[in-house]
Amino acid sequence: MAEKAERTFWGYVGCEVVDVSNQSVEVKLKVEPHHLNLAGILHGGVHATLLDSAMGLHAMIMYPEAKIVTTNLNIHYVAPVEEDVIVRTQIVHQTQTVITTEGKLMNSKNELCALATASFRKA
Repeated sequence: MAEKAERTFWGYVGCEVVDVSNQSVEVKLKVEPHHLNLAGILHGGVHATLLDSAMGLHAMIMYPEAKIVTTNLNIHYVAPVEEDVIVRTQIVHQTQTVITTEGKLMNSKNELCALATASFRKA
């Protein structure tokens, strides 16, 4: 999976999978200058990309035979980020065709910086 990811948007951003299971997915990002906004903090779009990517990966693990599309993504931006981050996901609800996940974006001090929920469906 890692080799395939390098050739996608996932690889372009610099996401790195830390841990994968049916219960949780962890994805980290080493924050680089090109990830920052003009204020010098992690751009909100990077938050969204990391959260959507990690929660989407979790959905793909739960539906390994299907292609998955995001149908809804809600993000609560809690605190600014200037350092490396990790996203941890969990499943909130799952049916035969739709899965809802939660993702928490944490800073290097394990403080919550963004909280998201997303729904995905089989394409």
